[in-house]
Amino acid sequence: MRKTLSHVFWLLACAAFGLTGAASSIASREAEWQKTVEAAKKEGQVAVYTNSSQTTLLVNSGAFQKRFPEIKLIVAFGNTYPRILSERRAGKYLADVAFTGIRTLWDLHLARVLDPVSDAIVLPEAADESKWFRGRHEYVDQERKYVFVATANPNAGYFYYNTKLVKPERFKSLWDFVRPELKGKMAVRDVRTPGPGGDAIRFFYHMPELGTKFIRSFFGASGLTLFRDQRQGVDWLATGKYPICAFCNSTMIETAKLQGLPIEYLGLMKEGAWISAGGGGVTLLNRAPHPNAAKVFINWLLSREGQLTLQSMEGGAANSRRMDIPKDMIPARLRLEDGVHYLNVDTWDRISDEPIVKVINAALAEAEKGKSQ
Repeated sequence: MRKTLSHVFWLLACAAFGLTGAASSIASREAEWQKTVEAAKKEGQVAVYTNSSQTTLLVNSGAFQKRFPEIKLIVAFGNTYPRILSERRAGKYLADVAFTGIRTLWDLHLARVLDPVSDAIVLPEAADESKWFRGRHEYVDQERKYVFVATANPNAGYFYYNTKLVKPERFKSLWDFVRPELKGKMAVRDVRTPGPGGDAIRFFYHMPELGTKFIRSFFGASGLTLFRDQRQGVDWLATGKYPICAFCNSTMIETAKLQGLPIEYLGLMKEGAWISAGGGGVTLLNRAPHPNAAKVFINWLLSREGQLTLQSMEGGAANSRRMDIPKDMIPARLRLEDGVHYLNVDTWDRISDEPIVKVINAALAEAEKGKSQ
């Protein structure tokens, strides 16, 4: 009996120590946060570099400036990667934070101009990983330190159809899009150039059920029509010239639907969906001129207030990975759902397009060769 009671007391003591330790950790973070804020106020400003419209809208909201009026938010909008490297070659270290698309941030990481953003997350509610999708912070880099992923937009294929010409129930799997009867009936945006479909192709390539076999079959199909003018793809779909459009511009599609044109989204296929961050990544530049103000901006951005502000921009197009904020402004098809198989395409080992483009080029060359024979 004494042994049992001793064991119970030991467990209670461990639990109490755990709770005390957790409380102490939160208190320590809170103290560090307050110290950082005071130091940031003395620095007086923070320079955020971006080429993302999300950042511009976030700034225009005035939310950060309202919360921290003593810290002037300066936004440098433009081609972030070459601008930062050009400044540094000239001996100028002007950028504090880069908040923009994942590809740009990954290039900055490869250029070794970043400090660990993970070390900058000190605000307790931002540091609490349980508040985030699947209970963890997400990073692009293998070290899980440098390129933080704040948003995640799920997508299922970027396939759209003309409602007067196509029966959607015939498409349950992505493999249904390589059927012989679709010859000459599909317009596909050329994903070898920047624009819609780049994430989809990485999903195809890295999904075991699809892979290079699917890409070769899809792009090797005789009669496939590629386009680069995004408006042209939507026009072709709406008029029925091509009953199916792959990788059409989703914003243009929604506009066309509002105009009453016979266009619809084909939706989730059995292979699942992918998630990508779009313009929702954030990093901390090394040798930042305002290091404390940079930390304040990053922590505010990852706070409940910051993520709700970001998520409210662009009609809910930036779906925050924070799960403790309302999602009613997010379109239903862009919400993260439990039970759905998602492949994250914004990881260090999936971010490159080079091997995929080689497969596409080979498939297109083979298809062209088949036409000439």
